[in-house]
Amino acid sequence: MLIRNDGTVSRLLRDVPIPRMFHAAQKFPDAHIERGDIEKAIFDEIARSGVSKRVRPGMRIAITAGSRGIRNVDEITRSVAAWVRSHGASPFIVPAMGSHGGATADGQREVLAGYGITEEAMDCPILSSMETVLLGHSELGKPVYMDKNAFEADGVILSCRLKPHNAFRGIVESGPCKMMTVGLGKQRGAEQVHSDGMDNIARNIPTMARVTLDSGKILFAIPCLENAYDQTMCFEAIPAEKILEREPELLKLAFANMPSILVGSGDVLIVDKIGKNFSGTGVDPNITGRFSTPYASGGVQVQRSCFLNLSEESHGNALGAGLADAITKRIYDRIDTNAMYTNCLTSTVVRSAMLPPVLWTDKEAIQFCIRTCNRVTAESIRIIRIPNSLHLSRIMLSEAYLPDALSGRWPGLTVLDEPAPLRFDAEDALITPVVTP
Repeated sequence: MLIRNDGTVSRLLRDVPIPRMFHAAQKFPDAHIERGDIEKAIFDEIARSGVSKRVRPGMRIAITAGSRGIRNVDEITRSVAAWVRSHGASPFIVPAMGSHGGATADGQREVLAGYGITEEAMDCPILSSMETVLLGHSELGKPVYMDKNAFEADGVILSCRLKPHNAFRGIVESGPCKMMTVGLGKQRGAEQVHSDGMDNIARNIPTMARVTLDSGKILFAIPCLENAYDQTMCFEAIPAEKILEREPELLKLAFANMPSILVGSGDVLIVDKIGKNFSGTGVDPNITGRFSTPYASGGVQVQRSCFLNLSEESHGNALGAGLADAITKRIYDRIDTNAMYTNCLTSTVVRSAMLPPVLWTDKEAIQFCIRTCNRVTAESIRIIRIPNSLHLSRIMLSEAYLPDALSGRWPGLTVLDEPAPLRFDAEDALITPVVTP
């Protein structure tokens, strides 16, 4: 429901105090590859792995590109295409994103363009279509589909990110296997992967991936892993026949390099911005602790959370808004229900698209969460503020955290300044930056 700022709710919230907050730095392992070194890293890794001979002169090679906000995704995709050309083959890019982009060819092309993946920038064609080919059925009876353009190529290279999923746990989660079954499966494939519910997706993905691998179309995967700073950490080229064996091992490495909110718990979590470029669910539940299903757990533990804004890159898809206890009218006004509900129809998960209370301003959304917390006082309430669920090197904490932060209770967390009141503009939009100059 939309709560106007000129009624009883506003009067009840007007005098709710917001505690002073301070900036803090979070330190994580930071080994990474600089953007300018990505092409060399990819060329070297493919050479090391021994899969180079699978691409021969004259072949047409499909390269996958997904809808996630992967750091350097344009440079990664361009570099894979450049490697293909260096071996005398002709690359083209296939949007591999299931039902994202409104489940339309133009919408998926638009998503890629938003990440800088265009034909001009990649120096190769982008063939976007929702047409699929039925490859067969999994051992569990699920039909397995592949993008028609990819199927008609002489081979497919899986370029993707490998990371923990935000709604289930399994031997494989987000990575090459999911790219094969959900991404390359387009809307029809994604729907089949999710159709038995999120409690069964951990079985469907690997068994359906086996059908895709048995088609002989996949040459190799070259997933990237990211560190806790959303930086490109490493690549590994995996021969097609080794993907089901190697991906579970790399998933453990991805878990070990995830960021986190080091204080571990609080009363209110403020997330400045949500969006598909930060997580498939708009906000990564592995960080925020707010999951759309009961089949995964983790993240910070809080009583309430509020989300303040939606990224432009999300193109109106506010999936994840339903995981908050309050959102702002600014998010509400940007929602494209067609884009958001298409995801729900495909995944069969509706929780993250449900609308929580909609408050008129940032300030009232924060006050709403404070006012509805239990067992807290103005002095004791613990508030955590993050810019989004992907970039956590700088956060803000309320004054109640200060004594423990100064005492070194949380290794890796450093206090950067003195607590001060949050600043709001004339429209009560929060203007104190999370990241200090």
